[in-house]
Amino acid sequence: MEYVEQQPYTTFKRFCKTLELTDDPELIAAYKQVHAAGAAWPEITQGMREVGILDMEIYLAGTTLFMIMDTLPDFDHDKAMSKLANKPRQSEWETYVSKFQKTSATSSAKDKWQLVERIYKMRE
Repeated sequence: MEYVEQQPYTTFKRFCKTLELTDDPELIAAYKQVHAAGAAWPEITQGMREVGILDMEIYLAGTTLFMIMDTLPDFDHDKAMSKLANKPRQSEWETYVSKFQKTSATSSAKDKWQLVERIYKMRE
């Protein structure tokens, strides 16, 4: 698939993360519906903005999710994820989406999503 994007910001930090879904086609289809345009709970999107997340995309390959998260340049990942965990409805959201994921219902987003290491960049 192809994606053409234009960002309103030019300087940002980028984090990439992975997470495994349960290998069940019905659950995966439901997870995709939960993340369709406009389907995520507004409090979740608002909380992400409030901690400094500028944009986020999630891609799916089989049962593996790949997240791209663009943040403010001074974003401190650990502090922001702790702050996000205490935002309204965040723990309820994590419990809700855990039924699709290979994770526990009590895990926070920080516990579930694993940061990945960039090993190549075309432009340095």
